[in-house]
Amino acid sequence: VAAMEGLGARRDRIVAVLGPSIGPDNYEVGAEFVSRFVEADAGNQRYFRSSVNPRHSMFDLNQYTVDRLRKAGVTAEGLGRCTYAEEDLFYSYRRTTHRREADYGRQVSAIVLEKE
Repeated sequence: VAAMEGLGARRDRIVAVLGPSIGPDNYEVGAEFVSRFVEADAGNQRYFRSSVNPRHSMFDLNQYTVDRLRKAGVTAEGLGRCTYAEEDLFYSYRRTTHRREADYGRQVSAIVLEKE
């Protein structure tokens, strides 16, 4: 956000949309990952829930990102699309790795600054 402002954007006019990414039902992380987030801010615990695997948690990356952007004063929404679960639509490095497939494809995003 600071970099965008440095290029002339105004925080109150920035709109962020979090596109397809791994969803909270498929983003399993280890205890050390959770610890880093919770040590940085105890409130971050709300983005984690129990996993079926011991010493692991499921992380809601989408909501975490949207909430951070909003806290920074940016209008933000998430599409709620999961790259792992929606395999007919999206590539997923994690899904491909879990299946031991040869390649995982690529995705592209863009940021646009419009002149007034």
